Amino acid sequence: MRELMVSLPAGNYLVETRSTGAVEPWERTDFWSAHIGSYQSRMGYRYSGTADFRGETVRQRTEAYQLVRFRSDEIEYSRTARQIREDPDGDYRLLLPLSGEIVLRQEGHEARLTPGTGTLVSFGSPFQCLQDASTQAFVLTIPARELDGPLNRKSPLATGLDLSRGLGRVVRSMLDGLYAERDDLTDSQFNAVSDRVVELLCMLTAGDDRPDGARHLADVETAVRRHVRENAADPGLTGTSMAHALGWSLRQIQLALQHAGTTPRDLIREERLRLVRERLRCGDCERLTITDLAYASGFSSASALSTAFRQRFGVSPREMRNGVRGT
Repeated sequence: MRELMVSLPAGNYLVETRSTGAVEPWERTDFWSAHIGSYQSRMGYRYSGTADFRGETVRQRTEAYQLVRFRSDEIEYSRTARQIREDPDGDYRLLLPLSGEIVLRQEGHEARLTPGTGTLVSFGSPFQCLQDASTQAFVLTIPARELDGPLNRKSPLATGLDLSRGLGRVVRSMLDGLYAERDDLTDSQFNAVSDRVVELLCMLTAGDDRPDGARHLADVETAVRRHVRENAADPGLTGTSMAHALGWSLRQIQLALQHAGTTPRDLIREERLRLVRERLRCGDCERLTITDLAYASGFSSASALSTAFRQRFGVSPREMRNGVRGT
């Protein structure tokens, strides 16, 4: 095997392949420790043997996410409290074996992973990770903010996730697809699929007998609905502006609203239409034209309001106003 590095020109997206076959057998353990340490936070490495260690990684990354598919001989990785202090990293890794077995120990929990079983582990707490000589696996790095909020936790999750069926199998197939199409993706495409993977992981984990996560999603939904009611007339109101105002990520807001069967865009439109309907029924607002009502309720134009209003209520704003006057 020869070492190969490919840097794609699309935005910040990078694909890189590295192999111990590029160095002499007696240098391979040092090469592997330095290579893994170049893109993962500080860890310890213990090899079953120092002669002719074999390993290979294929790394895909942007500024937001990193997906690594690797295979290697037997090795133990560890992260100590001292290493955490010296090289802080609170982000999560989704670890999914494709062959072989991985044993992860963290904060009194043990996850024994075989193909079809994954786990989320935090680099913000000490761990031991042992893999056998036949291991191939995916490791997806996920920013902590994308999990801590939706799951209402800030702790390691050394618990097996079933990725062999149902929603878990969908997650696995999306990772397979990211890897298979690695040379034909842009940074925005890689990030979009990774965002979706994280969203599905949150759904999978929150529904896995973890009521705290579901309660947090309900709390987010309540806060978002209140914010939309109070700011519906603001033409600049969007999912992104809500995320900034409320201190959550857009992905967390989207996930909470998805559980409620809606989206930020649909929720904003519905609240604006409700506001217009109330004003049409209010005698004090009769002096306002339909155009005035549109702008005062956050719509970009009278025609945009009329189209959305008819789709929602079956009549135009003018028809509803005339109907109120005739009663």
